[in-house]
Order: sequence, then structure tokens, then C-alpha cells
Amino acid sequence: QARLVQSGGGLVRSGGSLSLSCTVPRRTFSTHHMGWFRLAPGKEREFVAGISSSGGNSYYADSVKGRFTISKTTSNYTVNLQMNSLMPEDTAVYYCGATITNLVSIPNWKTYAYWGQGTQVTVSS
Repeated sequence: QARLVQSGGGLVRSGGSLSLSCTVPRRTFSTHHMGWFRLAPGKEREFVAGISSSGGNSYYADSVKGRFTISKTTSNYTVNLQMNSLMPEDTAVYYCGATITNLVSIPNWKTYAYWGQGTQVTVSS
């Protein structure tokens, strides 16, 4: 059972920036594709961004494209989500996850085997 540990997040005004990090066990970091999802009250879990195990491919939801950037830092086995130009509708609990299925399944949360504990991101207007 891989344990993903999240950090970052918090409260920011509209237009501001926040970053999230997810520390991943070494073996999982090299074998699993990683994704960020978010869950807002009254809404379904939503794919935000994903990155392949190699780090060579990244994917974004249309709602965050051009504003968010996902990356991997090999030196400390973290997956990062840099969030710029934040809007109130980005307010949610954000989760990182790990999946070993194929690349096309990265946006599908049901394929994920491991999850972080969740981090609150609140954007005020």
C-alpha cells in the first residue's frame, strides 16, 4: 500500500497562485502515472491534471489549461501542481493519486490505486 503525502494549498484571492505537492514512495514514483483531482461541495470528483510515469506526457482539464502546470521532481519523489490565475471556481479539496493503468486512463479516477489525504484550496473573490 503506497502512501501519498500532500502539502501546500490554502487560501488565496482570485488571480493569485498556490502550489501543491505530493510526495510519492520511490517505487510508485517510477512505475505509476500520477494525477490531481478535485472535489467541490455538491460536485463530482473532477480530473485536473495528470502526468505519465516518465514525466514525458502531461494532461489537463480544459478548465485549468494554461493556468495550472503539473510536474515531477525526481530528486525528492514529488509530483507538483502549480496553480496560477486562480478563480473562485477552483475552490475544492485537491487529491493526488497514482495509477498503473494506461495513459488514456489518467483522467479516470476509478483506475487509481493510491490517494493522498486531500488538501483544501480556497479562492476568494
